Amino acid sequence: MSTVTFDTQEFVAKLRAAGFDEKQAEAVVRVVADAQSHLVTREHFDVKLELLETKIDAKFDKLSWMMGILIALAIANFAKQFF
Repeated sequence: MSTVTFDTQEFVAKLRAAGFDEKQAEAVVRVVADAQSHLVTREHFDVKLELLETKIDAKFDKLSWMMGILIALAIANFAKQFF
């Protein structure tokens, strides 16, 4: 899985210019870098979505067969009573 990269030293420098001290700026950069490690990439999302669609299609196929059999049994029972 790929990650978003950014220049951490430049980020620290910008935070320092905004008034953060060195420890605060480094802590903010570490938190942002850690948060980015948990992001979902488009490729990962697409793979999971395709897997979910495959599972849904398989369940829908099974459900379609079960409904078809149920309807056929109901029609057969109805026909047996009247013919």
